[in-house]
Amino acid sequence: MKRLLPSTLLAFTLGLSASLLAQTAAAGNWDALQPDRDQVIASLNVVELLKRHHYSKPPLNDARSEKIYESYLKLLDPTRSYFIAADIAEFDRWRNQFDDLLKSGDLQPGFTIYKRHLTRLEERLHFTLGLLEKGVDSFDFGRDESLLIDRENAPWAKDKAALDDLWRKRLKDEVLRMKIAGKQPKAIQELLIKRYNNQLSRLEQTRSEDIFQTYINAFAQTYDPHTNYLSPDNAENFDINMSLSLEGIGAVLQSDNEHVKVVRLVPAGPAEKSKQLAPADKIVGVAQANGEMVDVIGWRLDEVVKLIRGPKGSVVRLEVIPASNAPNDETSKVVAITREAVKLEEQAAKKSILELPHEGRTYKLGVIEIPAFYLDFKAFRSGDPDYKSTTRDVKRLLSELKAEKVDGVVIDLRNNGGGSLQEATELTGLFIDEGPTVLVRNNDGRVDVLADENGGTYYTGPLAVLVNRLSASASEIFAGAMQDYHRALIIGGQTFGKGTVQTIQPLNHGELKLTLAKFYRVSGQSTQHQGVIPDISYPDEVDTKEIGESALPEAMPWDSIRPAIRPEADPFKPLLSELKARHDRRTAQDPDFVFTRNRLDLSRQLMQETTVSLNEGKRRAQHDSIESKQLAIENERRKAKGEELLTELKEEDENALPVENGKNKKPEDDAYLAETGRILLDYLGLSEALAKH
Repeated sequence: MKRLLPSTLLAFTLGLSASLLAQTAAAGNWDALQPDRDQVIASLNVVELLKRHHYSKPPLNDARSEKIYESYLKLLDPTRSYFIAADIAEFDRWRNQFDDLLKSGDLQPGFTIYKRHLTRLEERLHFTLGLLEKGVDSFDFGRDESLLIDRENAPWAKDKAALDDLWRKRLKDEVLRMKIAGKQPKAIQELLIKRYNNQLSRLEQTRSEDIFQTYINAFAQTYDPHTNYLSPDNAENFDINMSLSLEGIGAVLQSDNEHVKVVRLVPAGPAEKSKQLAPADKIVGVAQANGEMVDVIGWRLDEVVKLIRGPKGSVVRLEVIPASNAPNDETSKVVAITREAVKLEEQAAKKSILELPHEGRTYKLGVIEIPAFYLDFKAFRSGDPDYKSTTRDVKRLLSELKAEKVDGVVIDLRNNGGGSLQEATELTGLFIDEGPTVLVRNNDGRVDVLADENGGTYYTGPLAVLVNRLSASASEIFAGAMQDYHRALIIGGQTFGKGTVQTIQPLNHGELKLTLAKFYRVSGQSTQHQGVIPDISYPDEVDTKEIGESALPEAMPWDSIRPAIRPEADPFKPLLSELKARHDRRTAQDPDFVFTRNRLDLSRQLMQETTVSLNEGKRRAQHDSIESKQLAIENERRKAKGEELLTELKEEDENALPVENGKNKKPEDDAYLAETGRILLDYLGLSEALAKH
């Protein structure tokens, strides 16, 4: 069973059971956690399946063993805050043995390392709770000290005393963030005591299945980030695990150390329609309707999923830290979203008319927004002549636009996470005569060619395709084909870069999702990792280091194979430098383009900071400075547009993307869409002038 995945994988990390344990439980007694026979057999099956069927078929040897070891340590202790140097020295004896251990079904070292982690985590939680008992006011916030926050490559703590100092600083940092966010000392203390007590209680509910799942995933994900093991419980929720689409709110999530992060919003889903969530937002709390907010920091992703899901029509409240905050700003907001299923008709392609003045006259451009590549499989298979699909809808919209005598068409694929591969192929066929549309290279080296075999081109007029970082999978296949056939100008941001195909293999115990094929454009270039590079680029709306295939560990590389078509003369190439020059001149002072560039520049500057001050005076000054810069960026945009200036930023101002797709009623108000139209009109004028010469 092959499925095209539109987004990143569900990256299960070390987590703790959501159930609370009675306080009489025997803490620290992990000896009973042992691998069982079913887990041993499943591990041997995983080894064999990866050896025979994974796309890359890399050898399971000492080099792979080192990767497994490093991957496991990173899953268990990504910030190097639990293990001490002596633990690592002890574990190092297995560094080059995990290949042999897995081949023989010996899971003990994996269990030993995990159980040591449980011991260290329990020690840290007790230590932190001990500090909290003294009161949060016991911290000296006038002391000039700092905390290293980028700890991915930090040295392991030499002993428990070093860990004590690190965790004292971590707790001080948490308290300071909440103080600056306006919380009172009593409320801070109550929240943190409850958080750490809950983590301690959940820790004591750890099962051997938690260990097995984490260990086997540390192994599987050294092959690529979309290959992972699903435990029997998680296999029951296969569709959620595979698509990351949460039934109820329509959000794509992944683990990000102790947080759960929004990757993208499902088009026409409740979260997207609410306009309250954005990519890279962190979810720190979940509540049902008017119920108590449950702190989910440190929870496993699948546990947070269970809290967010619920009956259609019910309300879930999420406490989130907006991505627009500075990296060290934990100021949160609460959003309420009514759960509902994403309806096919709400994801349907729709059209609008973009009217733009250009060189003395007003032009009309047709805009077709495609939120997803959809196909009503049930109606299609039953022979319903009126089945709904992307291609059929776009064909109808093109017919209507031609009747309105538009001067060109823009296909808007922003935030389109993909969907049906068949639809990507058929949609390509509307704009080319006939020929290959995408190549699929299998794990045996065989290349299957998907093609449009229907002669004739439905729309032959000027065409531009607008994409961004959240355009993925099928979107990349269509945009890549339009670029390779020189059929359209590709404009916008570098796309997501997911160019692999996964399949699900049932095991005796759980399931294995593994990568068995890779997509290639008709030019022979992979869409993997690199995505589609636009002919003319716009400023990124999200940080590409945070969101996208290249942001995932062990992402498979970009490469190329033999092309399926012969390169023809590119009509855009001679004009690209002039098109870019005109675009640059127009957008150098465009308020929305300047705003997006400045905001991302500030975010990237702040992300480069590796330490944070624990002195309250310095921290507040830094916080005020960042807010001042954010306010200045917003007011610069408002001033240029003749809008009222702000004296302070509100949440809606911080999160608003003025160029975001669908935010404005008139297409001319969407800065990125309007500029795409102007570029297309520039091309029309330049190509006509060139033809006359």
